[in-house]
Amino acid sequence: MKTIAELEDFMSMPSEEIVRDIQKLDGDIMILGVSGKMGPTLAKMAKRAVDQSGRPKRVIGVARFSDESLFQELQGCGIETIKADLLNEADLRNLPEVKNIIYMAGTKFGTVGNEHYTWAMNAYLPGRVAEKFKGSRIVAFSTGNVYPFTTVQSNCCTEDEVPNPVGEYAQSCLGRERILTYFSHKHQTPMVLFRLNYAIDLRYGVLLEIAKQVHQGNPIDVTMGNVNVIWQGDANEYAIRSLLHANHPPKILNVTGPETLSIRWLAQEFGKRMGKEPLLIHTESPTALLNNASHAHKLFGYPKVTIQQMVDMIADWVIRDGQTLNKPTHFQEREGAF
Repeated sequence: MKTIAELEDFMSMPSEEIVRDIQKLDGDIMILGVSGKMGPTLAKMAKRAVDQSGRPKRVIGVARFSDESLFQELQGCGIETIKADLLNEADLRNLPEVKNIIYMAGTKFGTVGNEHYTWAMNAYLPGRVAEKFKGSRIVAFSTGNVYPFTTVQSNCCTEDEVPNPVGEYAQSCLGRERILTYFSHKHQTPMVLFRLNYAIDLRYGVLLEIAKQVHQGNPIDVTMGNVNVIWQGDANEYAIRSLLHANHPPKILNVTGPETLSIRWLAQEFGKRMGKEPLLIHTESPTALLNNASHAHKLFGYPKVTIQQMVDMIADWVIRDGQTLNKPTHFQEREGAF
């Protein structure tokens, strides 16, 4: 993969399974917060699946669109675009009524020192959205950060694990889930709470951060010794297909890849491909933030892009100095301070 255009095409390519599910889905699709890291390719995948399904429906992307080029790019793909600040009551009220909502709006980085805004975005706004779209089905992006740290040997946290979030960002995300659950009970709104960690793109993500450290000869802290990841295209497919599984009270769905990956092993794999010896510091903690997504794999199948494919693609991207987004994940953070 050599260019951003090739990457975007690969990440938004719909599978036969998603096309079949789109054929079963009634109503249009609206993505709230479409301008984030995952939203543009999710919208493109949805549009391509709709086009292949033979079941015409609108795909609508909503965001503030501070980047005008993204606004134009999505329109060029046949995606309807609406500029709106979801925290502005008039903007929210004026959005069209749509049967299927994928809710991606939220904030993480910059929480420290700006906690009030994080809570407004992650816990207050979801209630306003749930009231506005009480007659819709909603897939709401959440995070595996709502879970406590777990031992690597424990097979991670399933959907039955009691949340115990560390830090205000994760607490506000649990707040989002609780508020959405309240309105799901109140209005019988079918929902999915989509607990994701961590999505991988060639331009950002856990694997890119490790690869860059190996390539640059920088030390890699392995205290947070293990991680789960999933290719962004697979995560987006799961999110769109989750619309058919929305329920009330909300269905909780963990989303990540099937492996519990060692940071040490990942660094060594990148080192092999780059001809470099990783500089590893500290020792692995017996606990990590881990997510068991076996139920999602039962519903949708295993991710189509494997960990070895991701490592190969990202190593090549870093060696060739491919474009990145400069949006670190802070996956090594153990105190919940974002």
